Amino acid sequence: MLKKSFFQKLTPAQIIVFYYLLAVSVSTFLLSLPIALKPGVELSLIDAFFTAASAVSVTGLTVINISETFSTTGNFILMFVLQFGGVGIMTLGTFMWLLFKKKIGFKERRLIMIDQNQISLSGIVALLKQVLILIVLIELFGALILGIYLLNYFPSVSEAFLHGLFMSVSATTNGGFDITGRSLQPYSHDYFIQFINIILIILGAIGFPVLIEVKNFLFRKNTEMHFRFSLFTKLTTVTFAILVVFGTVMILVLEFNNYFAQKSWHETLFYALFQSVSTRSGGLSTMDVSQFSEPTLLLMSGLMFIGASPSSVGGGIRTTTFAINILFIIQFARGHRTIKMFGREVHDEDITKANVVTLIAFILTSVSIFLLTITESFSLTEIMFEVCSAFGTTGLSIGITPEFSSFGKILLIVLMFIGRVGVISFLLMIGRKGKKENFHYPKERVIIG
Repeated sequence: MLKKSFFQKLTPAQIIVFYYLLAVSVSTFLLSLPIALKPGVELSLIDAFFTAASAVSVTGLTVINISETFSTTGNFILMFVLQFGGVGIMTLGTFMWLLFKKKIGFKERRLIMIDQNQISLSGIVALLKQVLILIVLIELFGALILGIYLLNYFPSVSEAFLHGLFMSVSATTNGGFDITGRSLQPYSHDYFIQFINIILIILGAIGFPVLIEVKNFLFRKNTEMHFRFSLFTKLTTVTFAILVVFGTVMILVLEFNNYFAQKSWHETLFYALFQSVSTRSGGLSTMDVSQFSEPTLLLMSGLMFIGASPSSVGGGIRTTTFAINILFIIQFARGHRTIKMFGREVHDEDITKANVVTLIAFILTSVSIFLLTITESFSLTEIMFEVCSAFGTTGLSIGITPEFSSFGKILLIVLMFIGRVGVISFLLMIGRKGKKENFHYPKERVIIG
């Protein structure tokens, strides 16, 4: 009775957050089991908790060496947790409900809607079915290609396919974990592996609704039927592509006379392209990013702050939020109060949400950076990079995460958690259940700017 009354008092957003906290707790326990660790390895509670939070939030920041810590069983547990965090707690929960033929009612549909950052209950269960099937198929296809190719690197079939499967799951979920001990640096000159990982990272970060619309377009029955992509798909795809190209070009320019000075043109291109794609939320790297110059680290921090697309495996403020903010500024400067694109007009509520998300995210990361400059003995740029990596659930690191204090690690865990559930869900979690306003005061103008 107490449990029932407790859950009845919670908002759907608070229930979702509770489920994610439970998932982190269970993952911490599983990763701490002796069977998950290599013989003679001990894992402290704070390090196990940090790794679990990083995996559930599909971030990839780690305070331990995964390859030296976890056994093969531990690697499979970690892959399951990444899968769990990548597709969302309610996606796998819905799969279990369907498996046991449980009726999915209004309350469950509201939870799914919040977890997947959707704006409508219509077709929500069908959406999750397609999401789960698509992600699993992408991962299996990626694992098959990488597993076969990695036979060139490993002596046994089992070892090659284990690395291929882990690499595929980590890239598709944008988890950023690796079992090489050096991310993708051992394949820094293997452009095939890099290309496959780039594709998998993009498929995971572009947004589930985009993948489903593309699938529906490719497999539509009536080829004569006019197919219209949604405004969301158009906006997020264009923004995603612009950010990848912009990041690649800027990294090339900033590092031309620095890290890339002695590199060939193809090495330079792939280094820049891979790191630009990885800042979307991937977290994998083909080189030691700490060797980049300070301007490049600041650029990458900004790209990680933006993050991936909504309803994807990634975090950050999201690509559409960034796009709407930029378009709103442009339109405001032109004397307009609306955003029009692709023959459509953006809803006022979405513009307000974009502004709120950006402001709250900026405050969260700024306060975190300020606090860490007090507790940690690292430069402002280094701390900013780690904070943006955590909030964007990216996982790229310049190698200082293991040296953070317990307070610093906990703060990064909080940022990873907020980055995963989303700023809107975070605000709904700490807020009260919405009530309809029964009255209004007289309105008065305030001088702004």
